[in-house]
Amino acid sequence: MTDTQEDQENHVTGATIWLTGLPSAGKTTIAYELAGRLRGEGHRVEVLDGDEIREFLSAGLGFTREDRHTNVQRIGFVAELLASNGVKVLVPVIAPYEDSREAVRKRHQSEGTAYVEVHVATPVDVCSVRDVKGLYAKQAAGEITGLTGVDDPYDEPRNPDLRIESQNQTVQESAARLHALLTEKGLL
Repeated sequence: MTDTQEDQENHVTGATIWLTGLPSAGKTTIAYELAGRLRGEGHRVEVLDGDEIREFLSAGLGFTREDRHTNVQRIGFVAELLASNGVKVLVPVIAPYEDSREAVRKRHQSEGTAYVEVHVATPVDVCSVRDVKGLYAKQAAGEITGLTGVDDPYDEPRNPDLRIESQNQTVQESAARLHALLTEKGLL
């Protein structure tokens, strides 16, 4: 039996679940919470953490618009590759530009691979209080520039499949909303 036949028999459906939002919005935390739940249900899951991708797949790229676009396209390529092979791919990345995210969506559409866009719509003032990596403090102190949502643009998704306001619910509730959406779309 081939992998494809086995996948069809087990109704394994891959999908890319793209979580976009400002730094410290909660994207990665929600992704790992959902990943644990999906694994517990027997799904094949990968989390393509934006920080890890930058270190290993996009090392050498800076934070210019062009470099950010290249980074997002690389992540989108890997996500589609995994999703087309039956993996649920959770992608918590800032991906600040609408045209970059749209190019990833179009790649998935052209390959017939499921793609779900989630906007983790945490306000910048909440993100700056969370400041998990100290980026907002460094920007405020003048140590860095180009912080997405502060002194570099963030194009909010116009029509995401789901909008999560993480400041108004627990991580578990956010993951449950996303799980419900995936079920509704027939991806679980």
